[in-house]
Amino acid sequence: MQVSHSPAAVSAAFDAPNLIAHAGLVPLMRLAERCGLPHLVAENVKLTGVKNGAGASADAKVTSIVGGMAAGADSIDDLDLLRHGAMPALFGGIRAPSTLGTFLRSFTHGHALQLHAVHRKFLAGLAARAPLLPGAGEVAFIDVDSTHKRVYGRGKQGAEYGRFKGIRTLHPLLATVCTPIARPVIAGVRLRRGKSADSRGAPTFVSEALATAARAGCTGIRILRADSQFYNAGVVAACLRAGARFSLTTGMNPSVKRAIHTIPNSDWQHISYPTAVPDPETGELISDAEVAEIPAYTAFTGHKKSEQVTARLIVRRVRDLAKPPVQGEQGELFPVWRYHPFFTDSPFETLQAEQHHRHHAVIEQVIADGKAGPLAHLPSGHFNANAAWLTLWAMTYNLLRAAGALASHFHAKATTATLRTHLIHVPARIARSARRIALHLPHNWPWQHGWTHLFDTVHGPPEPV
Repeated sequence: MQVSHSPAAVSAAFDAPNLIAHAGLVPLMRLAERCGLPHLVAENVKLTGVKNGAGASADAKVTSIVGGMAAGADSIDDLDLLRHGAMPALFGGIRAPSTLGTFLRSFTHGHALQLHAVHRKFLAGLAARAPLLPGAGEVAFIDVDSTHKRVYGRGKQGAEYGRFKGIRTLHPLLATVCTPIARPVIAGVRLRRGKSADSRGAPTFVSEALATAARAGCTGIRILRADSQFYNAGVVAACLRAGARFSLTTGMNPSVKRAIHTIPNSDWQHISYPTAVPDPETGELISDAEVAEIPAYTAFTGHKKSEQVTARLIVRRVRDLAKPPVQGEQGELFPVWRYHPFFTDSPFETLQAEQHHRHHAVIEQVIADGKAGPLAHLPSGHFNANAAWLTLWAMTYNLLRAAGALASHFHAKATTATLRTHLIHVPARIARSARRIALHLPHNWPWQHGWTHLFDTVHGPPEPV
């Protein structure tokens, strides 16, 4: 592709008052309104006693931040992209970045908890209006994981040298909900200090995530999946109290090693993966493995009797390519094979339960999505401001997923970056006639049908919820 005119024949000027760069925000924010976001914020977030009036009009400020994040803002200053061209003719209550920064810095821990409540209720509203989680009436998976986000500046509250030597981080905790045929949505987020243990506060967080999943329409089997940092009695007890199942990586502790040693060679079933999967320890691609099960393994034997749980221990083993096979009956069992066990009460048969557990890695896509967008920065020096920013990103992520589900089957499984490109970053010219506004969009827009279906759906008569 080449520019069709010479440099001297091309000029540019930012002087068109009737243009907007992000016409997709019109149906997106209409969807947020129909799902009650402004009302939920006004009802739940009470920033009383805050100086300089920063707590006033919390609903307008939250929706401004959500709209900015949906358009691609990854810092407070970037939220200024909402104030261009004819945006004020389409949206009311747009706030300046300085106002939004003051609003976020006014948050306390209690206000952050209020925003968490908005997030949970908003997800339930989105799930009621859009096919976010098809198949959730049969089975849904709740994935929990943590991540470290590198931050800079010694004045940033909560930033500490944690897992990575010489790197200051904050330590978000996430829970997502998905089904075998749906991309994940975010059920909950928490921001912790950089040195916080991965499982700190996990039982309470898991209870909230399971309750949120139920409110979002997950009425069938709910299975919590997590890695070995969350293998503890508190997390399992939270699942049992909520009537949910669990599937937790155990790690190779002495009790698990002894249990694996008792598995007869005849019990191992060969499994071939249609697509190679990365080994969690070495990163090498694995196409073949063997799986076996211990039907009754009692975990947490060091706890009192009421906290001990008996369930299935399913083990996947792959040959350690760094060591040659050992001759003999048992040989060097653990040097020759590498084992990946997980503890579960899944109702599915062994190979299917192993496949489900391996798909826990889908939460990493959500984490990567956030770090490529609004979580590229945790923009404030105030810890609670960053906690609010994290929650607002989760709300924006779910809103974009709902918009994609309403647009088309393709967009229901598209990444957030694709949703922005296809549905949000659409330029438009505004025309007025008889007190009505018309959006004139680019001719031959490749994703016109999906955008139009989204627009017509959210602007048509509301369907009963």
